[in-house]
Amino acid sequence: MSDAPSAPQLRLAVVPVTPLEQNAAILFDDTSKRGVVTDPGGDAPRLLDALEKLGVTVEKILITHGHFDHAGGAADLKEALERRYGRPVPIEGPHRDDAFLLERIPESGARWGVGGLRACVSDRYLEDGDEVSFAGVVLKAVHCPGHSPGSIVYFQPEVRLAIVGDVIFAGSIGRTDLPRGDHATLMRSIREKLLPLGDDVGFLPGHGPTSTLGAERANNPFLVDD
Repeated sequence: MSDAPSAPQLRLAVVPVTPLEQNAAILFDDTSKRGVVTDPGGDAPRLLDALEKLGVTVEKILITHGHFDHAGGAADLKEALERRYGRPVPIEGPHRDDAFLLERIPESGARWGVGGLRACVSDRYLEDGDEVSFAGVVLKAVHCPGHSPGSIVYFQPEVRLAIVGDVIFAGSIGRTDLPRGDHATLMRSIREKLLPLGDDVGFLPGHGPTSTLGAERANNPFLVDD
């Protein structure tokens, strides 16, 4: 994260959820303790416990894409937080092209042996270039289809941080053999939308460790030119 005085004072806490160890995250302003939860794929009680320990008040729930391990706990978390706060906690994202995946969460989760998940209904689908705000912080939505047709990356330009879902990983990229995935489209998204954000951008993927776009440009076997 940038040390520039004008940069928001953000903290990121990662809470792995579901048997797939998906990186749900709590991104929050360290001064006001107001923030967002990204990709609550399941295990809502674990996320609620983490929020209580951190003292964070959630303004929104953000979804990068519609696969069950990223959005399967969103409905439960939303309802629990709304009961706690007595106010709406909207779900924002992904792009509307993933609506069919959000609807199929119970069935797709069951196929992977994860039961009890609920369909997710987004309060606001996002387009490329849209902005999402919380606690005075603005995240830019970058539509990066390929792993799924509606994948959204959330980018904070001052802090130089991106939450990328399953678009790219440390040393790998998202799989494209799932419904409406497409390898060529994914590679185009990474090269034309993601990498131009800058080599200094650190990112949290949907699974596994963090990395930077520069490290992946230089070392990721899917990106290094022959």
